[in-house]
Amino acid sequence: LRVPAVFIVDGRPLPSLRGTIIVLHDAGFDPDETIDWLLTPEETIGVAPIEALLAGRKSEVRRVAATLA
Repeated sequence: LRVPAVFIVDGRPLPSLRGTIIVLHDAGFDPDETIDWLLTPEETIGVAPIEALLAGRKSEVRRVAATLA
């Protein structure tokens, strides 16, 4: 089992990641699709969702994720 390094901040999982993963799971994403979505630039956000989460844009990322169902 491997976790992308960008998901870890100060030795711990990025706090906003958990809820975002739940939203993606609720939208029907499997674990591989979830990781792919988080790491791939998203046109509606302007950057990869993980970059937006790292920048504190949790609500925006989750809003977009919720529309993917």
